Amino acid sequence: MFKRVIPCLDIKDGRVVKGVKFANLKDARDPVEAAIAYSKQGADELVFLDIAATTENRKTRLDWVKRVAEVVTVPFCVGGGIRDVADMQDLFALGVDRVSINTAAVKNPNLIKQAVEKFGGKRIVVAIDARRKAPQRASLRARQSEKGKWEILIMGGEESVDLELIEWAKQVERLGAGEILLTSKDADGTKQGYDLEMTSAVAQAVKIPVIASGGAGNLEHLYQAFTEGKADAVLAASIFHYGAYSIKEAKEYLKSKGILVKI
Repeated sequence: MFKRVIPCLDIKDGRVVKGVKFANLKDARDPVEAAIAYSKQGADELVFLDIAATTENRKTRLDWVKRVAEVVTVPFCVGGGIRDVADMQDLFALGVDRVSINTAAVKNPNLIKQAVEKFGGKRIVVAIDARRKAPQRASLRARQSEKGKWEILIMGGEESVDLELIEWAKQVERLGAGEILLTSKDADGTKQGYDLEMTSAVAQAVKIPVIASGGAGNLEHLYQAFTEGKADAVLAASIFHYGAYSIKEAKEYLKSKGILVKI
C-alpha cells in the first residue's frame, strides 16, 4: 500500500494561510497557483480547509473551490463549514473528490452515517483536532494510559468537548468514515514534528487510514510519522508553502528510507 504525501492548504479570505497552533495566520499563496504547482510536483492529494467557515457560522465559500476544481489534476478534499449532506452535495457537484467534516460530526455523529449512505465511505473524511490535556485536567490513571491524554477540539480549535480521543476515532470508524485526518493543535505550525504518540495511538486503534497532521518541519518528520506514528499519509503545509522542500524531494527522501511512495 502506497503511503501518501498531501499538502494542506488552509484557506481564509480566498488565500492560503499558515499559522502556529491555529493562530497568528500569515498569507502564504494563492490557492489556484498552489493547486497547479502541487499537482505538477506529484502530490498524491490536496486538502483544502476553509478554516474560518465554522467560526463565522457560514458554509464553505464555493468561489475558490470552483477555481481550484478547474485546474487541479490530483484528487482533492475540502473541509470547513460543512453542516449537512446538502453542503457535501454542493461540493461534489463542483468536482471535489472528498469532503472533511469535524465540528458537525462531533455535534451530530449520525451525519457521518448519513453521508456514508449517500456518497460512500471513501468520500467522507472525519477530521479530528486534538491537544494534550493539561496535567491538572487529566487524572493520574488517564495520564498513565493511552486513553484520557488528549482532548478533542471543535470550532476551529476554539472549543474543547467531552469526548475521549480513541473512543471517538473508533466511533467514527464504526459509522463508516473512510479516513481520519488527525491534527495536533500542540504541534501545528511549530515545525517540531508530529505528535507521534497521539498519531500512533489512533492509528493502532482503528483499521481505516489515518492522516498525520500538524508539526512537519523537515523530511525526517514525515518519515517518523510513517514509522513511529503508523500513519497512512502525512499532511504538511509550511515545508511546502515556503519552498523548504518540494513534493518530489519529500517522496525521493521517503523512498530512499524504504517507504513505499508513488514517484
